[in-house]
Amino acid sequence: MISPLKVAHTADESQIIEFFQESVGQWLSERRYYTLPDGDTKEIQSMITIRFLEAGCDQLQQLAHIHNLNNAVMLICGAEVNWSSTDTLKNRQESQGSTLFGALGSTLYRDRGFATSKPVTAKYSFPNPKTLCLRTEYNGSVFEEELKLVGSKYRTRQTIISRAGEQLMIGQYLEKRID
Repeated sequence: MISPLKVAHTADESQIIEFFQESVGQWLSERRYYTLPDGDTKEIQSMITIRFLEAGCDQLQQLAHIHNLNNAVMLICGAEVNWSSTDTLKNRQESQGSTLFGALGSTLYRDRGFATSKPVTAKYSFPNPKTLCLRTEYNGSVFEEELKLVGSKYRTRQTIISRAGEQLMIGQYLEKRID
């Protein structure tokens, strides 16, 4: 009897698979951005839908292609995130769109960044199984993000954006599962 081929994953890869799977669903995201050093604030509410992407799916193959990864390289999993955001203080549509994430090793590949429509990569790690930390650098800026699953119904996020060693903005988020 021949046993099916099994792919061995690193600890981080196993954790990112589980983290993405636990994040699947619809979320109401309420966040506040603090601009530093003056302290101006912006409050945003978003509807977010997260879908898990299996290794080898069309979206992950497309993501690997735009990152110029070798055809033999397969991203181990990913997520598709769709959002629609409203500025709650000004009561107006802020943005809407989607982005793809794909993981391999300790790198998270994205089809776009927070402040760019170009493909970017982030280094990711897990200080514990329920907390994902990301560090993304492009265009002279550094984005440090922490996403934490709190039970099965909540997520918290914090983003710190820096340039030339100076912190420019802090974003704090509470996300509630609504499905």
